[in-house]
This record gives sequence, structure tokens and C-alpha cells, in this order.
Amino acid sequence: MESTERGEREMLSYEETEDDNVSPTDLSELLKEGTKESHDRAENTQFVKDFLKGRIKEELFKLATVALYFTYSALEEEMDRNEDNPVFAPLYFPLELHRKEALIKDLQYFYGEDWKEKIQCSEATQQYVDRIHHVGQNEPELLVAHAYTRYMGDLSGGQVLKKVAQRALKLPSTEEGIQFYVFGNISNAQQFKQLYRARMNALDLDKNTKERIVEEANRAFRFNMQVFDELDKIGKSLAEAQDGGLPVHDGKGDLRKCPYYADKLAGNAGPSCPYQGTVALAKQPLVQLMLATCVVVLAGAAAWYMM
Repeated sequence: MESTERGEREMLSYEETEDDNVSPTDLSELLKEGTKESHDRAENTQFVKDFLKGRIKEELFKLATVALYFTYSALEEEMDRNEDNPVFAPLYFPLELHRKEALIKDLQYFYGEDWKEKIQCSEATQQYVDRIHHVGQNEPELLVAHAYTRYMGDLSGGQVLKKVAQRALKLPSTEEGIQFYVFGNISNAQQFKQLYRARMNALDLDKNTKERIVEEANRAFRFNMQVFDELDKIGKSLAEAQDGGLPVHDGKGDLRKCPYYADKLAGNAGPSCPYQGTVALAKQPLVQLMLATCVVVLAGAAAWYMM
């Protein structure tokens, strides 16, 4: 098991077969070298480590899919906005890369046709989304950083996560629920990534702009880590709820609307969700006996009154 996990972890790296034509000053090389530390930190967040080990619950996977939906909706909106902008146009591959429609299919699978009414953008994801919109509208040359961080990762380590999720969650072999990881219009991921890096390196960018792009890519990694940490906290709250005998959030609506989970995520020790607490209490044998006795007494009183 350990050797399998180690092999999967190694495959998460962006590093590919060396290209003799690449220069250390090329953007692809600067990004690879300049984000190594951030990549390692993201890979070692508790959420990702648990995911790789197959310790991922469907409820948490659903919430992660929701986060991805809002992230890619923002990213692809800004990419569409800048499709003719020379600082990004060479990297515009909507047919091959765009993930929004695939994520909609996954959300329909998990939440049903009325999925839009059942999801909400989390706080950490909203911060990520706001930054993407700011970049796309004010500093479009930095959009490269967000596209690189997301899509190159999806085509590399994302394919490992796809297999883990399918196995751990016992998802259909027809790939429902994991369409996000399926790039149907890319026949050879390795070749496409080489093409993408070549296009990046051909962008007419000065040294300062390249450095800003690397800095923005590290910022994108931090946003992703914040989302991972948020999911990890939710996962712990779900586990505590199960251990305490309380019903687990079913994914319908916003998790944070339940005071119990909101208190847990905020680090408070406040009272549990009234509904969940009542249901859990009513399941206790002694309470059920007392309730049954009360019903009998009330029924007797009602019969006497009606005579």
C-alpha cells in the first residue's frame, strides 16, 4: 500500500520529460522551478494526503466539486474575456481544456437536476474567485499563472486523483461524478502539455512580467491550499458529528446554515443544531419510553374529556 501511495504522490508532480530546447529563462521553466515549494506544500495538506490514501467521503468530494465549479466558472469567464488578448490568446484552448460543463455534469450526478439550488460558494473559494476576476479584468497577463496552475495540474496529478476517487467512492466505471477529470478532446496529454508549455514560452513577456506571473502562480497555490484547509475542517466536523451520533449533513443546501457545523468551523463550542440534537435525543431508548408514556397519559385524558 505504501509503495502504491508513494508512486501516486510522485505522479502528482508537474515535471515532465526534459526538453533539450527549453531555456532556464523560459516561462515554463521559471514556473516549474518557482512553484516547487508551493506545490510540495499543497501536496502535503491534510486534505490531499487523505485523498491520496482513499480516505475521502462522498459528502466531502461533493463539496470539493462545488468549489471547483465556482473556481472554473470564474477562470473560464475571464479566459473568454481575454481570448483575443495577445498576452493570453495563444493559451486559449476552450475545446480542449474548459471544465465548467464537465463540472455541471458532476454536480447533476451528485445533487440532481436542481443542483444550482443546493450549492453555495464557500468563503475560501470566493476569495479565489475574486482574485481570478480581478486578474482577468485588470492584469490579464497574470491569467497565465492561474491557467497553468489549474489545467497542467488537472492533466497531471489530477488523473491520479480521478482513479483514487473512482475507487474510494465506488463511482460508476462510466465515469459519472468524475467528468471533471475527463479530457475527451485531448488524445495525448503528454503531447498537449508540451504544446502548452511551448505556447507559454513564445509569449512576448519581459523579465519583470515573468516574475509577476511566477508570483501569481504561487498565490494561486495558496488559494488552493486555503480551500483544502477549509474542506479539511468540514471533514473533521462531519466525522465528529458521526462519532457523536448526530445525523450527517446530506449535501442539500449550504452546510454552513446548520449552526452546529458553523460553530465547529468557527472553533466555537456552541450548542448543536436543534433539529439534529432533537432527532438524536429522540432515538435514545429511555426518551422513547418516556414519550410513549406521555402519549398514553394524554390519550387517556383526551378520552375522559370527550366522555
